[in-house]
Amino acid sequence: MEIWYKVVELVIPFDWAKADHMFFMKNALLAIILVSFIFGILSTMIVNNRMAFFSDALGHGAFTGVVIGGILGFVRPIWSAVVFSIIFSLGITLVKNKSKISRDTIIGVFSSVAIALGIFLSTLGGRSFTKLNAFLVGDILSIKPSEIGLLFLVLIAMIVLWSLLFNKLLVVSVNQSLASSRGLNTFWIEVIFTTAIAVIVTISMSWIGLLVINSLLILPAAAARNITSNVRQYHVVTILISMVSGVGGLILSYYIETATGATIVLILSIFFFITFALRGKTC
Repeated sequence: MEIWYKVVELVIPFDWAKADHMFFMKNALLAIILVSFIFGILSTMIVNNRMAFFSDALGHGAFTGVVIGGILGFVRPIWSAVVFSIIFSLGITLVKNKSKISRDTIIGVFSSVAIALGIFLSTLGGRSFTKLNAFLVGDILSIKPSEIGLLFLVLIAMIVLWSLLFNKLLVVSVNQSLASSRGLNTFWIEVIFTTAIAVIVTISMSWIGLLVINSLLILPAAAARNITSNVRQYHVVTILISMVSGVGGLILSYYIETATGATIVLILSIFFFITFALRGKTC
């Protein structure tokens, strides 16, 4: 981290970047760069596979996992949330592949049950719900160096996953029958992908906030799609939009004193509407 602090001190012109000053902001900056890169990579895969509602549902499952972890007395309920989210994602994938019910209906059922169960358990016996507000809004400024290390490992894992699975996921998203005819095990491909989404959403929720985390996963690729004409452009522009919005949102939220996650989403939405307006001119 010392190397990172030196880089920030040399490159960033803001007061909080000065030496031996406001380390929490420097930590948050590195974290948001890593998170934005991860979300940028994941965004293209989610949008291509039409899984916007799925990532949102995982947030509900993660919330319930946190509540269960708190009830069980875990010091770090985030890990119980990871386990619950993985089980939750596997449940959706299994039911989808074993029935003829549409994906959006299955996701809606699981999402409704998860959020209702989380609220029910968190208020059981007259307990207060307010202690869980931090997970709804998020606080990137509270991130610790050890947690940044975890994000770095997640980023490496995401790059490996993307390089191994993207083409297969693309075929599955176009036509599952075609994917099966080419010898692809569509069920296990979906399991690996949905598990990755579950882990990333759950790990990030305490810093980004469950109320907006789905937007950070969808808007970068949605905006990039408006102005790109090939796969390479699509990926590069998605990651750039995600990272510019992430860093810009963090810095802006610091100076105007707003929630970082919500500020990032608003910047992403501006990118979307600008690219949407340019869509006809670039096509």
